[in-house]
Amino acid sequence: MKFDAIVLGGGIVGTSVALQLQRRGVKVALVDRKAPGNETSLGNAGLIQREGVYPYAFPRDFASLARYAGNRATDARYHPMAIPKLAPFLFKYWHHSRADRHAQIAKAYSTLIEHSVSEHRALIEAAGAQNLLRKGGWIKAFRTNRAFENAVVEASRWADEYGVEYDILQDDTLRRAEPSISSVLRAAVRYSASDSVSDPAGLVDAYAKLFEQLGGTILLGDAFTLQPGWRVNTQSGMAEAEYVVLAMGPWSGDLTSKLGYSLPLEVKRGYHMHYAAQPGATLNQPVLDAEVGYMITPMLRGIRLTTGVELGFRDSPKTPVQLEAVEPIARDVFPLGERLDAEPWLGRRPCTPDMMPVIGPAPHHKNLWFAFGHAHHGLTLGPITGRVIAEAITGEAATVDLRPFRADRF
Repeated sequence: MKFDAIVLGGGIVGTSVALQLQRRGVKVALVDRKAPGNETSLGNAGLIQREGVYPYAFPRDFASLARYAGNRATDARYHPMAIPKLAPFLFKYWHHSRADRHAQIAKAYSTLIEHSVSEHRALIEAAGAQNLLRKGGWIKAFRTNRAFENAVVEASRWADEYGVEYDILQDDTLRRAEPSISSVLRAAVRYSASDSVSDPAGLVDAYAKLFEQLGGTILLGDAFTLQPGWRVNTQSGMAEAEYVVLAMGPWSGDLTSKLGYSLPLEVKRGYHMHYAAQPGATLNQPVLDAEVGYMITPMLRGIRLTTGVELGFRDSPKTPVQLEAVEPIARDVFPLGERLDAEPWLGRRPCTPDMMPVIGPAPHHKNLWFAFGHAHHGLTLGPITGRVIAEAITGEAATVDLRPFRADRF
């Protein structure tokens, strides 16, 4: 089976790359071991974060470091056995998180973020998936005045630097926005220019269906059979193409290592669980309980509770202690009913130490392209990543300068 391009990885990034290439007349095969949207892209909070110009940094103040070191924080936990392996990565992450370095990273990162909502909306309209889109932003809510005031200062700075839109919700305005939320959340910043979706996996599926309608081919196969030339084994036979795009999320490092690259890619693990809402209770938009570190989001399946970060080996068994810790807190904030899932879902966010994705050509292989390492913003950046990869491969004028995201920066 001969194609112009093979995209390895059927998450939001890989599916978006395949779709953006196919829309430009490139004959594309999308290859994964599962149907699109059934790994990391299945389990996020559904946010398309136009405000996310500053990627999530490693804490540098002593008080935060001491709190996390005790391994009892609700927003971040770690597996002690994994820390020796993760230590070099975490040190580099800490290094890049210094305020001046973080600000420089934001200048590059914002060039992607500014297109996140518009690119999603264009694909959502083309895919006929408007029923999954929720406009109007998301709420970052606080329990104490001090934390709220710090968040307002931060939002104001982001607005001045990058045009990030936000609203202030206090007392009656917060109650009107979310009447079922407890008054323990006293005030909030709403990032009004962001969007969210009610079924992230369903959105990937809608993009995949549009890809097929445009003539694209979805194949089940093993990306690790990739051979230069470029060929990969699938259940339907050998697929060959001139170009290959590696967009395998947290598994990308395994294949790049096989190809001779040493890229600093680790994972942040996270969990979710769905709940019924108690009779009469409504949740209108995603709400982050910022000082505890979990989010509740209205999804088609129910209210999705997503946890913070768990640092550990990618393939270690589930240890959903964060979910168990925050569930009773979340029940005090919103009237959650019964659990709807048989067990917590575990996902793995692929991360680089400078908080930016790897997007661009492979340094040592012709016609091999990388698109991974999007950390918390995989859903947010999927379509714009797909667009810039497609533009580069087809020779179109570039929407975004890819030089800051190239693999050879490491």
